[in-house]
Amino acid sequence: MENNATSEKRKPWINWAIFALTVLMVFILGMLASTISERRVEKEYIYKPRVQINDWEPRNEVWGENFPAEYDSYLKTREGDFRSKYNGNAMIDMLEVDPRMVVLWAGYGFSKDYNQGRGHYWAVEDVRNTLRTAAPMKPGDGPMPATCWTCKSPDVPRLMNEMGITEFYRGKWAKHGADIVNHIGCADCHDNQTMDLRISRPALIEAFERQGKDITRATHQEMRSLVCAQCHVEYYFNKQRPDAEGVNYLTFPWDKGMNVEQIIAYYDEINFSDWTHQLSKTPMLKAQHPDYETYLGGTHAERGVACADCHMPYMSEGGQKYTDHHLQSPLNNIANSCQVCHRESEENIRKWVYDKQDKVIQQRDELEKMLVRAHVEAKHAWDNGATDDQMKNILTRIRHAQFKWDYAAAGHGAAFHNSLEILRIISSGLQEAQEARIELATLLVKLGAGYPVPYPDIETKADAQKYIGLPMDQLKSEKKEFIDKIVPEWIKQAQARESQWQVKYY
Repeated sequence: MENNATSEKRKPWINWAIFALTVLMVFILGMLASTISERRVEKEYIYKPRVQINDWEPRNEVWGENFPAEYDSYLKTREGDFRSKYNGNAMIDMLEVDPRMVVLWAGYGFSKDYNQGRGHYWAVEDVRNTLRTAAPMKPGDGPMPATCWTCKSPDVPRLMNEMGITEFYRGKWAKHGADIVNHIGCADCHDNQTMDLRISRPALIEAFERQGKDITRATHQEMRSLVCAQCHVEYYFNKQRPDAEGVNYLTFPWDKGMNVEQIIAYYDEINFSDWTHQLSKTPMLKAQHPDYETYLGGTHAERGVACADCHMPYMSEGGQKYTDHHLQSPLNNIANSCQVCHRESEENIRKWVYDKQDKVIQQRDELEKMLVRAHVEAKHAWDNGATDDQMKNILTRIRHAQFKWDYAAAGHGAAFHNSLEILRIISSGLQEAQEARIELATLLVKLGAGYPVPYPDIETKADAQKYIGLPMDQLKSEKKEFIDKIVPEWIKQAQARESQWQVKYY
């Protein structure tokens, strides 16, 4: 009776509270059971691959059988719908945007054709289509070496494994046309057995060895940048290797260090040049894409942030966490790439990036204008009887100044990755270019040549290419014939070869 009386005296809200608590506990237990069930499903998925991936398997779709989420995200690199203020994944004719570059590269392939790089999906197609690779109708034709394929495809490590590194580099670009058809993908960065990150290109390993470093001791976080550094670096073709004389052997110029002055010192010591400038006769250096070098001294690298943290952030879908293989500008994925660390609005982050880029590119443009004038004035000096001795120091200054400009321009994202360093490099280049022009002005007066020298009419890409004498109609016609006749044969041969490769399902 006493218990019943106590129950009757209990307030109604207490009963409701007990009821609500019971419902909440049941809900939590249900969610826990559901989560455990999902994790079991994920475990089954992760550790039960569908196909056996063979050594050096170049076909990305085969890897995609085991890793559909990563593969599906990777296929988004074929998209071309994003254009930021300066870059993005859209096809942009950079010579149309900035015709001065035609003159800066006079006598070199980039004066014919230079497009903003698209996603990795287009790597093979874009290198076939560019006028820089010309129109080789036979395997031994064309201006470019076989080495130019090195960063374009997972077929490259396959071929290097089959024929040897030196033999892969030997000969002309068209030599591998039918062998390289799979665009940049899985085997470029992953071990087929363990899926661990691995270095598949020997030039990076060799560069580390010459520095006394063992790349196999790199941490996983370091590897998330080093797999990118296989290709996104400054490099040159070394024809002087004792074990590969005359072969365009891919080499990273890091022996003296990895900043721009150390790289220039390396090139000067071995007397290397990529080409001789058509107007000024300067022995020129062409910077490739020193993304890794410029990244290293930046804020993100100093804080241990890897390339993949920003360009391949983690994603979650259907309870599964995976790395987004849609390699792209973080500005097209600010929420997952930037806001994980920076608690700012997308608008503020985008403005922050553009402010940095604006300042760098403003100064870079000034250096471009000065370099164009230096090349034109140097030509004027030669035309008026200048001697090699009179021009030697001037040409050295032009060589160094333009490499510094190119180092800043060719490093994709360098204006953001390390804006202070890039501004320092441009400032140094401006000083050297100005000193070259002062010496040229003095020399032209001494030679009795007219001064100042008129700036060329290069307002458009067509004007600039006409100014340096490029036969663009002929080059385009030859390229079309190559695309129509040769490329289909390459693809046909590749399809016949790959149709014989069997895929083993578990």
